Amino acid sequence: MSDVTDVVKDRYGKAAQRVLDGKTSGGCCSSTCCSPADLLVTGAVDPITANLYDASQTAGLPQDAVTASLGCGNPTALATLHPGEVVLDLGSGGGIDVLLSARRVGPTGKAYGLDMTDEMLALARENQRTSGLENVEFLKGQIEQIPLPDNSVDVIISNCVINLSADKDRVMAEAFRVLKPGGRVAVSDVVVRGEIPPAIRRSVELWVGCISGALDESVYIEKLTRAGFSDVSIEPTRVYRAEDAREFLNTQGIDIDTIAPLVDNKFYSGFIRATKPAL
Repeated sequence: MSDVTDVVKDRYGKAAQRVLDGKTSGGCCSSTCCSPADLLVTGAVDPITANLYDASQTAGLPQDAVTASLGCGNPTALATLHPGEVVLDLGSGGGIDVLLSARRVGPTGKAYGLDMTDEMLALARENQRTSGLENVEFLKGQIEQIPLPDNSVDVIISNCVINLSADKDRVMAEAFRVLKPGGRVAVSDVVVRGEIPPAIRRSVELWVGCISGALDESVYIEKLTRAGFSDVSIEPTRVYRAEDAREFLNTQGIDIDTIAPLVDNKFYSGFIRATKPAL
């Protein structure tokens, strides 16, 4: 397991355990008491993770599924899902996007969640039990090696997880493999637009969900195309400004007024679409 995988697994495991223990994702990280390593666990990324789902979507879902959401978008709101389809969520966490997808594909469809973290899987399965949805299955595994057969999935969703992988080319190749001909990718991810000085980029990425691997939008499109996908597009859904991270960046000794012109509007949550060509 790579160092990146170890770090991600540890952080998301702790985040899930907090919910399982009955704690919320808020708390001290609304102030300056948290270190960068604690961000995903303690909720300092509110500008990214907050207000992604409206009440009409989450009504009837277990509160723990909502609390444990650490995504940067809402792929289920933008993805086109049809009754009877098979959906796979890469890095499904507490299961909110799987449960929402299961509702939309109905009892003749199926929604899979894939996660490598035992604590998240335990939380997701408890959330499934509470929801009463039966067309759901959570699988343990890594998104670089999806434990499903070729040509078995209609739609792949993901919520701010692909950028956490140390081998994004492998992830995209695996997504292409398991999708049926004509299948679709519909994922949310943090994307970078334009050049940013490396030192500043590293500091800002700590704030944007502890994501050290966010791709430039042109690279993201290139990787999907190289994997075999067509009709690749990225739609910005939430654009970030340095002001959103003033408190955190100040704790890192960064003069926000100096860096703002270099980073404003260059990090954004995007909705990425792509299609596996039909035979």
